[in-house]
Amino acid sequence: MRIFIGIDLDDAIRRKIARFMEGVSGFSPEARWVTAESLHITLKFIGEQKPEQAAAIGERLRRIQSEPIEIGVSGYGFFPTANAPRVFWIGIYAGPVLAELAAEIDKAVNEFGIPREERGFSPHLTLARAGAHGKMRSGDPKWRKGDKPNSVFATLQKRLADMSESESGRIDFGTMIADKFILYQSHLSPTGSKYTMLERFPMTRNE
Repeated sequence: MRIFIGIDLDDAIRRKIARFMEGVSGFSPEARWVTAESLHITLKFIGEQKPEQAAAIGERLRRIQSEPIEIGVSGYGFFPTANAPRVFWIGIYAGPVLAELAAEIDKAVNEFGIPREERGFSPHLTLARAGAHGKMRSGDPKWRKGDKPNSVFATLQKRLADMSESESGRIDFGTMIADKFILYQSHLSPTGSKYTMLERFPMTRNE
């Protein structure tokens, strides 16, 4: 089973993103757009694990403590660069607690032989991927062999720049309070990945 750990989005933010995607996806029809229902904030991608290993990881995650986290969703960008865009994303903004939670999770699952992350935590929501790179997990931001200038997102980039200027600020989808993180199972299909919640882990405020 293919598993990962993440945070779900509030319904209000998800609806705003869905309306945004409906309005802009036509500017990049060649891109592979995700569904709004599948959006989540990835804390740790784990990959294929046997069911008993996934259960053991879930048991270990129950021992992680974190307080609720205020998260803002706004802005946009392209990976690896705007000149050679492979992934279109919107930003996730939070204080150090979110990065600390991701680091604690990374450390915990490493006890099961899951490799530690090589780069710093960079939360984002992937909305679309270009071309054959659509199979890459979670919109990997690193430069890859074969990345080169392309026109897949050219019209979208221009329209977004015009939109940001006319609204005199960044595109904002709102804020939320995350009070749990989730162990998900990912099901791959020709129409995109589907996610099942395996277990929820509450975040409680320390008094």
